Amino acid sequence: MIANDDYEEIAPNFKSALIKKAPSVHPFWGLLGMQLKDVKKGWAVVRLAFDPKLTQGDGIAHGGAIFSAADASVAMALIGMLARSETLVTLEMKINYLKPFSSGAILAEAHIAHKGSRTCLGEVSVMTETGELIAKALATYMIIPKK
Repeated sequence: MIANDDYEEIAPNFKSALIKKAPSVHPFWGLLGMQLKDVKKGWAVVRLAFDPKLTQGDGIAHGGAIFSAADASVAMALIGMLARSETLVTLEMKINYLKPFSSGAILAEAHIAHKGSRTCLGEVSVMTETGELIAKALATYMIIPKK
């Protein structure tokens, strides 16, 4: 895990709203059961509990579910660094799966490695709740004006 003490806190009301409302503001989160566990400027953790509805044919979590948690964690790490007039979209993402996930929950912990005026690079470690590394991801986001 990353030492999250290195990251600046976001406004307490904003943080509380993000954590509480993430599954309703982002319906896809609710569909998968993702939860925002913690967030700071440039750092975030998203939790995804194993559920049989997330499996592929052999009963292990589908890679797309793990990918989704990793993608969501980068978005949350970046969101506290944006101006109110900005939003974000994923440009590109790569993930390396290291071990299967078939019980318990995973934590996708992201940090922003670089933020420019138009793009951002985020790195993610996806681990079991006991700290076993199951995937690593790298994501590029575009920062765009809200419409």
